[in-house]
Amino acid sequence: MHHYQPSRPLNHLQAMLGGLAIVLCLHAAHAQAPAPAPAAPAPAAAPAQISRDAQRAYETTRDKLVQIRTLLRNSNTQASVGSGFFVSADGLIITNFHVASQLALEPERYRGVYVPVDGKEAEVELLAFDVRNDLALLRVKAPATGMPQLAFRDAAKPLGRGERIYSLGNPLDIGFAVTEGTYNGLVQRSFYPRIFFGGALNPGMSGGPALDDSGQVVGVNVSKRLDGELLSFLIPAQFAQALLAKAASAKPITKPAHAEVARQLGEHQDLLTKKFTAAPLTPQKHGGYSVPVPDDALARCWGRGREPDFKAFELERTDCQIDSHVFAGDFNTGYIRLRYEAYNAPKLGPLRFSAMYSQSFANEYFATRGSRKATPAECSERFVETGGMPMRAVVCMSAYRKLPGLYDVSVLTMSVNQSTRGVQGRMDAQGVSFENGLKLVAHYLGGFKWEAAP
Repeated sequence: MHHYQPSRPLNHLQAMLGGLAIVLCLHAAHAQAPAPAPAAPAPAAAPAQISRDAQRAYETTRDKLVQIRTLLRNSNTQASVGSGFFVSADGLIITNFHVASQLALEPERYRGVYVPVDGKEAEVELLAFDVRNDLALLRVKAPATGMPQLAFRDAAKPLGRGERIYSLGNPLDIGFAVTEGTYNGLVQRSFYPRIFFGGALNPGMSGGPALDDSGQVVGVNVSKRLDGELLSFLIPAQFAQALLAKAASAKPITKPAHAEVARQLGEHQDLLTKKFTAAPLTPQKHGGYSVPVPDDALARCWGRGREPDFKAFELERTDCQIDSHVFAGDFNTGYIRLRYEAYNAPKLGPLRFSAMYSQSFANEYFATRGSRKATPAECSERFVETGGMPMRAVVCMSAYRKLPGLYDVSVLTMSVNQSTRGVQGRMDAQGVSFENGLKLVAHYLGGFKWEAAP
């Protein structure tokens, strides 16, 4: 099973919704770059194509743009790189949380430095972070007076669709760059606001600024899609401004901040649970069965019907996911995924159908072995009555080891009221409290119903 991973180093890519969408974060893990191939000679008559606006954006911003490097303390080797930008005259820097997460969670092993365009490396310290919006605030340890800074665009002046945006950063650790694109509004169904940037972003640009025509910050680079062209995403500037206003005078973080990460994730999962349980689940019909599907405004759902590989029975599938993931340090969490399979096999007969149907249920995976992230799943199985039909249900929970009070919760269920047809469903909720996990399970199971077949 694949999970949505927006905020991972370059060598950690995963799929969303069973491989339908692949997203790459822009935080580049340190790796030796391949030797560049010899450049082909340019056509003799080809004129230089230069965007004067992009050139101006780079020239006026270059002294305010930095690369953020995370170094291992014992060997002083580079562990990861990202980008950032100055937002105050006394050396405050905005970047992504996933760029600075090692400084937050393992400060005894890692230290941070910034590198401006002139290449003069200097140390930084982490002041605060916003997990839900993937932001961090750093401060130069020994700032000079009157350091250059970028200004934020006035929130009272919203961008218009098609307006030009200029994104800056250090892609793949090969040098500072600017890319030009367009503002396309906010991403639909995103749990937190994200700007849809029609431009090219690359690993290593995480945390860099996106500017309007006047050179003011409108967003912060965060991720891009790999299954399309020029589909990139920015965190709206308002969230960076809020973090700056809240933590400009904060003391540096010098001890592992797992408790603060857990607190922020706790707020996230509480909001997610309230939204999910408050929104009515839409009934999706499969013969006489009705299965619960999230509201279209909350989740993306994909379906497949009448699988050609299965000649003896009909199989329809639905896969839904809420775009609510957050980066928790070395993994993503904080989302809900629902999957369904509807079977209709009158030609198989009851015994053959029961064997096939039960085997499909038994094939579902649960993390029965513990990991560095979480304890082994503990499961409970029982038969329940819901919506006029009996169902078999398995509920599993595993606790996060370093984020107290948070769990991964899964519920797997199957109808057992018909001899040659049935529905199976699964819901996975990542990073929720024990109480909210039970609320989500109850809300989900309550959405299954049996009605007389048409």
